[in-house]
Amino acid sequence: MKKVISIVLVCLLMITSCLTGCGSQNSSESAAVSGGNGSSQQASAEGETTPITFWLFNDVNLGYWEEMERSYNEKNPDAPIDLIAEPYPVEEMHNKLQIAIQSGSGAPDIADVEISRFPNFLKGDIPFADLTGIVDPVREDFVESRFEIYSKDGKVYGLPLHVGATMMFYNTEILAQAGAKPEDIETWDDFVEVGKKVKAATGKPMTTVETTDVFGFFPLIIQQGSDFFEKDGSVIINNETNVKTLQFLYDMVYTDEIAVPTPGGNHHAEEFYSFFNQGGSAALMMPMWYMLRFVNYMPELQGKVKMYPLPRWTEGGDRSAGMGGTGTVAIKSSPVLEKAIDFLDHSKLSEEAQIDVWTILGFDPPRHSVWDSEEMKEDNQFTDYFDQDLFSVLLEVENEIDSPTVVEGYAEANNLVAQELMFTVIGDQSKTPKEALDEIATKLSK
Repeated sequence: MKKVISIVLVCLLMITSCLTGCGSQNSSESAAVSGGNGSSQQASAEGETTPITFWLFNDVNLGYWEEMERSYNEKNPDAPIDLIAEPYPVEEMHNKLQIAIQSGSGAPDIADVEISRFPNFLKGDIPFADLTGIVDPVREDFVESRFEIYSKDGKVYGLPLHVGATMMFYNTEILAQAGAKPEDIETWDDFVEVGKKVKAATGKPMTTVETTDVFGFFPLIIQQGSDFFEKDGSVIINNETNVKTLQFLYDMVYTDEIAVPTPGGNHHAEEFYSFFNQGGSAALMMPMWYMLRFVNYMPELQGKVKMYPLPRWTEGGDRSAGMGGTGTVAIKSSPVLEKAIDFLDHSKLSEEAQIDVWTILGFDPPRHSVWDSEEMKEDNQFTDYFDQDLFSVLLEVENEIDSPTVVEGYAEANNLVAQELMFTVIGDQSKTPKEALDEIATKLSK
């Protein structure tokens, strides 16, 4: 894989491609195609290497894509690819992609698009290729809600990176000091009661509630079948379920006093890492992709923290919710579109690739058919840290993982919740849950 390609190599590739095409196709087929990447090139003839340009906003994932390129070429020795990955800062990449698409010049062949920005590209003439054809044959093997967030009018335009299943992480050492264990907690009422025991026995809070992010609130409403928006885009962020849920969080902090506002504001703050690493609270709710933060920033807790499904709100209710995400797309103007889609089929949907999502990246793969595979049980830094079969926990909630409705306004809603809602209710207590949610709903409805 090349992150930077020289002008000379580009020219040679273009010349070689053109000569080969002219020698093997008729005049109408051999005409150079001005592709989304702004170059004039043709699809490579059989046996030649096809360059595929790829924009992404998280260079941490480069190792995964290098393996996908290697394994694809191993399976297709007569028609290999050269994946030219170009990582950019998140804002720059999405702005650059919008400009390239609008101008009709300079776009890559494939790209990663962050979940909150995805709706921005689903207006008018959608620039992404319809991937439903490669999704349908394996759809039953995947968590369906992860396709829905990158779909419109029944067509899938993006392929998910992970499930982002939200789980509860318990410090079992603190629970034991209160004579409790995670298995005692089936419902959110149980969670509060155990929290009172923890507070009485140790003086420590059961958990923390974020004041500058969405992950302490959003999963709780998704669990209950609620959301920020209906599928038609209508705003429901201030509905009764959401008001009651935010009131529940407020009561945990200020009435039952079993929770505290998250040090640093959110669970990615240095202040929080230090707080939880030193046994500051007994539980933490976050998506599974947060496990890497435990390994990297909270080493003192190795062997003490265990992962469990979320408590239920009602009997038979869901015990998880899919949070966050990245949709990988193919730009439909790409001159190598067929090859790009074939590569995405391999790199995002195959069993091999889905196993690598876990073994290389440490993410929960959206293809649930691999969750009970032997590779998922092999030792790695995460199984060493948590000392448990993590995917047996995920299998418990296989059919209980809904995802948010991602429509126009989704990004704004997330920003308002993170920057205003949680602080005004949990931080400075300047508004009641209903007042704060009504205000956010008004802003989103304009």
